[in-house]
Amino acid sequence: MVTVTDKAKDKIDHLMQDANLDSSYFLRVSVQGGGCSGLSYNMDFDNEEKKGDQFFEDKGLRIALDMKSFLYLAGTELDFSDGLNGKGFNFINPNASRTCGCGESFSV
Repeated sequence: MVTVTDKAKDKIDHLMQDANLDSSYFLRVSVQGGGCSGLSYNMDFDNEEKKGDQFFEDKGLRIALDMKSFLYLAGTELDFSDGLNGKGFNFINPNASRTCGCGESFSV
């Protein structure tokens, strides 16, 4: 399961409203090869389910993961920071054995 903090949920809601997306859209979170640690996170809005998608809901937000990404992201919490030390989404991934300095890639 992937969860979101209140700050991340608020920011995602704001981004969806800015893009004029209706309630048929959900957040798709995935893992791709790349980045300085080997694997990188990807997020996008989608309204088409794909074969093998795993769906979760947290705080009223639907989140989709493909099966490969689910194996890497199970138990992950998505947060958002807008402080002086950095702004953006952060993945708190208990499966990551190492993360890069920017927090956008990881390895297991």
